[in-house]
Amino acid sequence: MEKEQIDALISLLDDTDHEVLVAVTDNLLRQGISIVPQLEKAWEQTPDGRLQERLEQVIHDIQFETTRSNLTEWSRNGAVSVLEGACYLAQFQFPELSFSVIDDKIETIKEDIWLEINTRLSAIEKVKMLNYVIFDLHKFTRNTHNFYSPQNSFINQVIETKKGNPISLAIIYMAVAYKLNLPVYGVNLPKNFILAYKDDLRHRDAADETEDILFYINPYNRGAILGKKEIDYFIEQQKLKSDPSFYRSCPNQAVVVRLINNLILAYEKLGFTDKIARLQELMRIFS
Repeated sequence: MEKEQIDALISLLDDTDHEVLVAVTDNLLRQGISIVPQLEKAWEQTPDGRLQERLEQVIHDIQFETTRSNLTEWSRNGAVSVLEGACYLAQFQFPELSFSVIDDKIETIKEDIWLEINTRLSAIEKVKMLNYVIFDLHKFTRNTHNFYSPQNSFINQVIETKKGNPISLAIIYMAVAYKLNLPVYGVNLPKNFILAYKDDLRHRDAADETEDILFYINPYNRGAILGKKEIDYFIEQQKLKSDPSFYRSCPNQAVVVRLINNLILAYEKLGFTDKIARLQELMRIFS
């Protein structure tokens, strides 16, 4: 749609006729993210408070629909990159965020590792190298002082502050491992989120997946290496009912669902009901 046509629709947003307003709003929403700069410029130029409010609502609705569309497409296409899914979710709060910017940050971490990684190293030696670069060199750490802050679940802010929660730190770890072609996968353990390092020679063929897991990794504890006994103990200590899924890798969609749940909990504590409703809509993508 031409710029003049968009301007004409914007001018109708202050119409008092409800049917006209609905039709104009729907038409603007169909134009997608490309018209947001034009809407923002119109917001800056108008002194009409009511028109500004309606422009704000249209902008927010377009940005939300873009987030929902991107996450839906990502899931349908196999959710190959967990980093991409986390970035699309972060666009819920930061609509200008570019995946390429986030990917470049992870690429920088990967570059500090890949020259040292070779086939002669054992799986544990490779993980120790990952741990050194991520937690010592790049200083990623857990955010214990502000655990329930939404920023812990937005991947761009985790990369910026170097602080996160179990799931966001695990995503950083998985993203770096993915770039290094290391068989590291998420494990949906309640009250924590850990990773599984699989036997890269057999992990596609095992009848029982847990037989091909060499060990587990806890990114929230600086990449500590765990065995099944440590998970058993954690489950017992947390008084959880044991479930086979606590020991198996989960799809990347489940990782993003955990992120969404964390954000819902964070916004519940802050009382942001409008954001909770929108996040619940995003959750339905994966149900």
